[in-house]
Order: sequence, then C-alpha cells, then structure tokens
Amino acid sequence: MTDIAAIMATSPVIPVLVIDDAATARPLAEALVAGGLRVLEVTLRTPAALDAIRAMKGVPGAIVGAGTVVTAGHFAAAHDAGAEFIVSPGLTERLAAPVIDSGIPFLPGVATAGDIMRGLDLGLTHFKFFPAETSGGLKALKALAAPFYQCRFCPTGGISAATAPDWLGFDPVLCVGGSWVTPKGATMAEVEALARAASALRP
Repeated sequence: MTDIAAIMATSPVIPVLVIDDAATARPLAEALVAGGLRVLEVTLRTPAALDAIRAMKGVPGAIVGAGTVVTAGHFAAAHDAGAEFIVSPGLTERLAAPVIDSGIPFLPGVATAGDIMRGLDLGLTHFKFFPAETSGGLKALKALAAPFYQCRFCPTGGISAATAPDWLGFDPVLCVGGSWVTPKGATMAEVEALARAASALRP
C-alpha cells in the first residue's frame, strides 16, 4: 500500500505500540489484526522496535509502520527494517526530504497553522495532529482544519476509547492513534477484544 490516505482509511484506530521485547511483536500483531486493526505503528522508542517491525511484517494483513521517527537516521533504519509507512511527531524539511523522495507514505506531526503550511509547501496534505489533547483538543483541530480544507488528520496523544468517537465524527479526521488497545499486562485475548471494539468505532 503506497498511499497514506488509503492507509489512514483502513482502520479507525492506529495502535501506537511501544515494544520492549521483539518476541512479543508477532503475537501482538496477530491479536490486533484478528480484532480488525491492520495498521500498526511501532514507535522507535526501544531497542526492540526495528526487530518488532520485521516480525510484525510476517503477519498476514498487517500494515506495519515506524513511529517516533525524528531524524534521517531513524528513517533509514526504519526503511531498512521494512517499515511500510513513517510517522513523526513533528515536521522538518530535513526529515521530510528523504521520506518524500523514497515514496514511502509519510504522516508527519503538526500542531499549528505554520506546521500545516510547511507540510503543504512540501506537497503533503495528510497529517498527525499531535499532541492532540494538550494542543487544544477537538476544538483546536476544528479551528485549524477550517482554513486548510484540503487536509486530513490522524489525531494522536491523550485519546481514549471514550473520546475517540468524537474525534472520528469530525469529517477531516480519517483515523485516530492510541495506545489504549494494548494496555500493559493485557493478554492477547484481551488485546483482540479491545481491537475489535476499536475497529467498530467509526461512526
């Protein structure tokens, strides 16, 4: 899948995953995909992240990307690991250039009008609104989205199962990112159940 819009439209929730042990990656991906969440963001916050991406890519139906990509070096490592899309918490031209040149779907983070304008200058129209709740929540995104009618968003940061439907009810929001579907200590059966509930959230 080579289009970020299509990836964002695949599932209403993109699980944001922090994986400490690569051995848990494949079972976790299998549980999430079985529950209906096929798009998986593995954050580059742990030494196990790149091996986790490799393992998850072996799960049929999974679309595995790298998150918390903040440097060109991060991108190169994620690319080598086979990441199918790239998510960053912010947007700089230095990071965006190699990602855009590679053709890999890119979802950079934005929080202000200036961020969005920088993205538009680079030919981007799909963004992660981050950190969503502390940047003013849905009210702030509605204000930002109005002048940037051509843009679509994946709010991430502080979103829960309770608040996700409100975000998803706003047309420019194609999906949300969240970690609630993989709570610490949950069994794979519990993760699958949470994923199933999350996959049914789209209004």
